[in-house]
Amino acid sequence: MASIQLTRILWSCKLSTNIALSSRKCCSFRRTRQLDFGTLLKTNFQNRKLTAIRAEKSGNEGSISSAVEGEENSDVISSPEKPGLMLGIDRDDSGSVIGLNLIPGDNEAIDTEVVSTVTKVKDEEIKREKIETRVTYNIVFVTAEAAPFSKTGGLGDVCGSLPIELASRGHRVMVVSPRYLNGTSADENFARVFDANRRIKLQCFGGEQEIAFFHEYREGVDWVFVDHPSYHRPGNPYGDSHGAFGDNQFRYTLLCHAACEAPLVLPLGGYTYGEKCLFLVNDWHAGLVSVLLAAKYRPFGVYKDARSILVIHNLAHQGVEPAATFKNLGLPSNWYGALEWVFPTWARTHALDTGEAVNILKGAIVTSDRILTVSKGYAWEITTVEGGYGLNQLLSSRRSVLTGITNGIHVAEWDPSSDEHIAFHYSAASLSGKVQCKTALQQELGFPIKPDCPLIGFIGRLDYQKGIDLIHWAIPELMEDDVQFVMLGSGDPLYEDWMRSAENTYRDKFRGWVGFNVPISHRITAGCDILLMPSRFEPCGLNQLYAMRYGTVPVVHATGGLRDTVENFNPYAGEGRGEGTGWAFSPLTKDCMLNALKTAIRTYRDHKSTWEGLMRRCMQKDFTWENAAIQYEQVFEWAFIDPPYIV
Repeated sequence: MASIQLTRILWSCKLSTNIALSSRKCCSFRRTRQLDFGTLLKTNFQNRKLTAIRAEKSGNEGSISSAVEGEENSDVISSPEKPGLMLGIDRDDSGSVIGLNLIPGDNEAIDTEVVSTVTKVKDEEIKREKIETRVTYNIVFVTAEAAPFSKTGGLGDVCGSLPIELASRGHRVMVVSPRYLNGTSADENFARVFDANRRIKLQCFGGEQEIAFFHEYREGVDWVFVDHPSYHRPGNPYGDSHGAFGDNQFRYTLLCHAACEAPLVLPLGGYTYGEKCLFLVNDWHAGLVSVLLAAKYRPFGVYKDARSILVIHNLAHQGVEPAATFKNLGLPSNWYGALEWVFPTWARTHALDTGEAVNILKGAIVTSDRILTVSKGYAWEITTVEGGYGLNQLLSSRRSVLTGITNGIHVAEWDPSSDEHIAFHYSAASLSGKVQCKTALQQELGFPIKPDCPLIGFIGRLDYQKGIDLIHWAIPELMEDDVQFVMLGSGDPLYEDWMRSAENTYRDKFRGWVGFNVPISHRITAGCDILLMPSRFEPCGLNQLYAMRYGTVPVVHATGGLRDTVENFNPYAGEGRGEGTGWAFSPLTKDCMLNALKTAIRTYRDHKSTWEGLMRRCMQKDFTWENAAIQYEQVFEWAFIDPPYIV
């Protein structure tokens, strides 16, 4: 079968193929592939388009003969034996040759069916090429929690979902987290986790600390769990009913040391991750990883090609301990300055308190190659005095490497068209099930069945950050209106008691569910008309994303990720159709919150078609992890452009 070598155009000027043209009007080509003339083939190259078309078989088997000397100005070169296949020359405005084009002779006809077939083949090849040429990384997530194995909030959701999405995009992904065992049903999450038969000794806290690794391969991700007796105790990952565990610095120092060793010592799937890793260190619990890479490994030539990215989920928690504990961290003494932290005079406990401390999150900010937050709004807020918790100046100095990426949600778990926790299913195309979910929720809560009564929900921790005090102050005035209000959460015992008493006071209008229950949270999200989130600060927030997915309109304080994800409703935009997905109020006051709520209630009651448009716009928003993963990949690329942190 006759064939021709097609080549990619370069910018130098010489031609080296069977086709001889005058050297002063030619361009050089680099061969990319060989195409047979048995079928029509059309291929787009990076710089120009080159088209090959089958000719009738000629005496020279369809080959292209050399150009005739002296025909430098000819734009078509044909075979002298039989003009079945000709070579057209593309020129620019100056007359210089910029490409070649194979064309059929006068009697040739192009088979459109073949063109269609070849175009499909070409598209498939381009897709394959994109997959094959995508840059992939060995990614190591280091985190205190990862759902479903451990979870107290958004951190667990992120580190349980984002690794799976990145793995599906071709990256090799490991998640390193503690193996929490507390004698409860939560331990069942570790039932398929097996001992990796690898025990190592870590140098920290004045001696050798032995840890073991456990492993499970699930959904394309290596889930690695660090095992130590300090992780085996009742309570949540950070504390119990008596407060935070006093040895949390020890527990998460072990995690960081173990995470640095895991890519080197664990032959997962037959081979280790190796030294060229990308560490994603989440919050202060994992922050020591970045410092260890810079202080303990790179000076000795290990991890010299690795990078670390700090992901800040909540800047309020920084891992601050007395300065005397620095010697326990397993770092060289000359690295104290990276973690040094001095409290201002007003924040010290007594007159003799020098305020000297070590701040692990500060060390991570100093030594990480890139810094991420979980929304663009929060990336800006942490550089301000109000939102920086004392680290705003340091973060401002690293603004060039600071980026915000909004979290995604697990769309398979949170899908009103298939959710196993709700009684009726619905979608943006058919909202009838939404009304049925509301009726079912009213019945479950013991409310009067009133389809036209606005049902407002709150889901979250009962603490100062979530603005629970504003709800407390606003409830008496709100209950004067014809509304129903349901709250789900736990936290401050004072607010738990208040919820119980409010339920007795407003029997037909208020319900308070103390604790947390996943099925109930799904039913509240699906059954409510409005979700209230008056958070003082919210790095990203997930409940407003879940609510929008279920057609429940959010009313939120305009802060952090809430401001990024909830677009203020404008009834006059879009040629009267309206725009926006909810209400974001500011400043954070009781009156401002009530005004936003009352506006939402009036819209619900008096403008049904407008409200339906709001619901549909909410449900059509795309907050998938795929979108977030694409942005993370861009940050990965940036991290490897610059050299790693080296002193």
